[in-house]
Amino acid sequence: MKPLTHIHSRTAVLPDENIDTDRIIPARFLTTTERTGLGKSLFNDWRYRADGSEDPEFALNKPEAKGCEILVAGRNFGCGSSREHAPWALTDYGIHAVFSSEIADIFRGNALKNGLLAIVLDEADHQYLLEHPGIELEVDIAAQTIALPDGRKIEFPLEPFAKHCLLAGVDQLGFLLQHEAQIAAFEQKRVA
Repeated sequence: MKPLTHIHSRTAVLPDENIDTDRIIPARFLTTTERTGLGKSLFNDWRYRADGSEDPEFALNKPEAKGCEILVAGRNFGCGSSREHAPWALTDYGIHAVFSSEIADIFRGNALKNGLLAIVLDEADHQYLLEHPGIELEVDIAAQTIALPDGRKIEFPLEPFAKHCLLAGVDQLGFLLQHEAQIAAFEQKRVA
């Protein structure tokens, strides 16, 4: 994973509520344990028509959404199954942050463990972002702030270990592997 310290991007807005993980990445694409290559199937059943062409009406297919790294989603984003493929698909597509007024706990945990910033906003801030698609935001993970174009800043909570892993660009296994020498020394000392 790459370190995630700042995100400067326009927002793409997907206001639908109760978007479950099967909408994010349909089950038929869960045939891999690789984190790459899933972006092309992100929101597959909404992004593409039956003939395989892009549906120009879908939010992420609109020209103004191209290149956006921040997704503002409707309430209860990521509900459903606990598949890690959902955050993998989002990050492979180029989304680095998801904001909503409610994010399913399991999805949020999987997102943070896999380099995707998933932030729950209060109703007023969430509504503002839903009503202003395409605005430029500056997200500072270390400061835990989102800077709006009018200069206002939104603070967001972030669990310290998740914050450390995002800033360092490591997942839980990567964090443990960084301490491999200390773990081995402890085990040798314990055996003795």
